[in-house]
Amino acid sequence: MVSRLFVLELSDGRIFSVNPDGSDRRVLITGCRMPDGIAIDAEAGHLYWTNMGVPSRNDGSIERADLDGRNRRTIVPEGATFTPKQLLLDRHRGKLYWSDREGMRVMRANLDGSHIETLVQTGSTEADRLDQTNWCVGIAVDPDHGYIYWTQKGPDNGAKGCIYRADIEIPPDDTAYERSDIELVYEGLPEPIDLEIDHDKRILYWTDRGDPPLGNTVNRAPLDRDPHGRPPPEIVFNHLMEGIGIALDREGQRMFMTDLAGSVYVAQLDGSKPSVILFAQGNLTGIAYAEVPTPTVIHRRT
Repeated sequence: MVSRLFVLELSDGRIFSVNPDGSDRRVLITGCRMPDGIAIDAEAGHLYWTNMGVPSRNDGSIERADLDGRNRRTIVPEGATFTPKQLLLDRHRGKLYWSDREGMRVMRANLDGSHIETLVQTGSTEADRLDQTNWCVGIAVDPDHGYIYWTQKGPDNGAKGCIYRADIEIPPDDTAYERSDIELVYEGLPEPIDLEIDHDKRILYWTDRGDPPLGNTVNRAPLDRDPHGRPPPEIVFNHLMEGIGIALDREGQRMFMTDLAGSVYVAQLDGSKPSVILFAQGNLTGIAYAEVPTPTVIHRRT
């Protein structure tokens, strides 16, 4: 097994892979339509990604390919999701979860794209769609405790960004539009984007693409309330240039981040030992870390 990072390049619509130190860059997929979220199923040998498409056209989609870029296919067709953003794979349940920005919803489907469901719906009209506080962007799943987490970023630097959580399954007698189990985790954030969970330590991480000092950061906070409530988020990394993607290497106790300025960063989970492993790579969005079988990184796609 070898460690690899898989990175989405929005500007040129492609997916590339590198070693965790930034070396051995290999282009795997080209011709993506504004890719944003990526998830790796190393056991099955698949990578999944979301295509935002053109936000005004309701033409988002989700694709899948082998880890070497071969056997590419669309599993969630254009229009079945509006503007899909961060993507999360729950292999235990055999599900893909994603946030749909202009669709104003949290969604999931089987790993083959079948049985598409809406779990949370924050708006339904065109007027609702213009309200960026309804936009769902990041997604994370806590399968052991039965929760989904998502971000609603709000307007640019509006300090109206929120993180919510709810049960993985919609409660009986509730609907995606009206759920009785939604809990506000944090509010008043500059512009929260992507989420990740350190399941062993029960810590939630997220990128924030708003302006400094609170934005352009990586934040973390406990997943669970204590008797005194939730502490303020802790900023563990700053100086991102419109931060988007985050991926945790839990075993190695490190995190990787991307920003729209085209850099890939690495640091320890507490923010120490920061460094830039790639820069000037175009506009970068999603990133994933995975341990993959060695043969899957042999083939180069251009």
